[in-house]
Amino acid sequence: MFISTAFAQGAGAPAEPNALVSLLPLILIFVVFYFLLIRPQQKKMKEHKAMLEALRRGDRVVTGGGIVGTVVKVGPDDELTVEIAEGVRVRVIRGTVSAVLAKTEPAKAKADSKADDAADAAAKK
Repeated sequence: MFISTAFAQGAGAPAEPNALVSLLPLILIFVVFYFLLIRPQQKKMKEHKAMLEALRRGDRVVTGGGIVGTVVKVGPDDELTVEIAEGVRVRVIRGTVSAVLAKTEPAKAKADSKADDAADAAAKK
């Protein structure tokens, strides 16, 4: 009514936001997901892989199915022989081991054991 048509047309369209500003929330969400979900999962997988590579005879392990046993033999490929009861041995795939309950000490080399025996004998005298 009292507003002139020139004044109404002068307002113009609102300015469009910058493309970077519109992508910023997506980038922030990805960074949060990376640090809260992806990175810890990668670290856990790396630790599990190192644990599986360090398995040796005598270790007490838990398989993915919940079977608790002692490693009797470590095969050249990805097989382990686990003794779950006296005289009961089961072959399992190395990747199915979910935890190591008890680690055994590494076997001493024969030269090391002879040197230790000599040191023990000398200490007793």
